[in-house]
Amino acid sequence: MKIARFSHQDGIRYGIVDDGELVVLAGDPMFAGFDTTGERVPLGDVALLAPVIPRSKVVCVGKNYADHAAEMGGEAPAEPLLFLKPNTAVIGPGDVIVRPPQSRNTHFEGELAAVIGRIAKNVPAERALEYVFGYTVADDVTARDLQRSDGQWSRAKGFDTFCPLGPVIETEFDATSAVLTTRLNGEVKQQAPLTDMIHSVADIIAYASAAFTLLPGDVILTGTPAGVGPFEAGDTLEVEISGIGVLRNTARDA
Repeated sequence: MKIARFSHQDGIRYGIVDDGELVVLAGDPMFAGFDTTGERVPLGDVALLAPVIPRSKVVCVGKNYADHAAEMGGEAPAEPLLFLKPNTAVIGPGDVIVRPPQSRNTHFEGELAAVIGRIAKNVPAERALEYVFGYTVADDVTARDLQRSDGQWSRAKGFDTFCPLGPVIETEFDATSAVLTTRLNGEVKQQAPLTDMIHSVADIIAYASAAFTLLPGDVILTGTPAGVGPFEAGDTLEVEISGIGVLRNTARDA
């Protein structure tokens, strides 16, 4: 099912997407389950928000597609290459990506994101998907010039608005049949099946949870395929994953 977090009548609520409407939930389904209030709200009457705000961190994987590793000038690492984004980088569908004054070479990177639903520590890969609440779409926005000049990625990946998520969380998602497509002003820039990922979602969760505890609401960005590139103020970015939906954001300068 598709779970949305939305703003309606000055409140933030959760709902199940059902034929153009939202079946309103009594609380955050990650913690309160799927009890409903009996209300139904038209999707057109609400503002969709980031479907989750990570309570502690966004865990990201670099160079997890061989063709992207090649376009960045290197080989894919043998093990998942982890880095973190702060939760303050998260924005939702329709929100504006702000290009900071420190950088004028901002790039889009469309990605699948997994949302952790249970405390996970030292989880074996064969059980890792039991800890996933669902999946959403992400754009791992990157200040490419700062990534190169800093020699590490925290600042380049961590600016406010640099982690768009949405539009919903899909709890019954099959990555083996899904395709990721990124469009810049309507033009396709990235397109690849998720099966092109070198390290699977399960392997990433196992690897990350061996290093640090994953908490409910933490988000894992699973890497981007080839075709990343720059965007400018005024551009519209769309990342689509079949079976989940389209994450759409525009950009402006600070």
